[in-house]
Amino acid sequence: NARVKILSEKIARVVGGALVAPVVAYVPEGRLSPPTGHMRFPGTVTVPDETFQKVLEYAARSLKLHGFRDIVYLGDHGDTQADQKAVAARLNREWASTPVRAHAIDEYYRTAVVDFPRLLSERGYRKEESGLHAGLADTSLMLAVDPLMVRPGRLRSDSWPAGTTGVSGDPTRASAELGQLGVEMIVTRTADAVRKAIARR
Repeated sequence: NARVKILSEKIARVVGGALVAPVVAYVPEGRLSPPTGHMRFPGTVTVPDETFQKVLEYAARSLKLHGFRDIVYLGDHGDTQADQKAVAARLNREWASTPVRAHAIDEYYRTAVVDFPRLLSERGYRKEESGLHAGLADTSLMLAVDPLMVRPGRLRSDSWPAGTTGVSGDPTRASAELGQLGVEMIVTRTADAVRKAIARR
């Protein structure tokens, strides 16, 4: 939540003329019984996909009511991507005769989980270090955007989902300097994707 808030504000400044709505804190994280996905780790809160989609839908309807013409969804969690696309497509069908459009921008998430780890690999870091959750890539990004949320003395590798910590990868070589490379990549590519989506409408 902290990362998407900070990065979306940076993206909005690059795009220009944009307002960042409050972050939706509760998203689909897996089933309750039996627990799946992130729900296997204490402290995780989940909501059903249909509930999350309704929140996205009514946030967009509210923004449309108040005069916004382009509503952009950015998600920092893999399980939200399909829901964002579904809601945007549904609203755009309904709004086809109006000047308002919803945009599900997947560049944000793809850059964080595919392109940034690839850049780290090109710089000599092992793919296994980047991991998928709280590994080198994730932890470096967090150190770059909000270092107070990282407890350096507790960093260790694990093999999520088989492990018990929720860590996938090895964060022990994470740094704010590496994270800044990811921040710049995410902001630049996402801002470009937002501009292109708006231009196509």
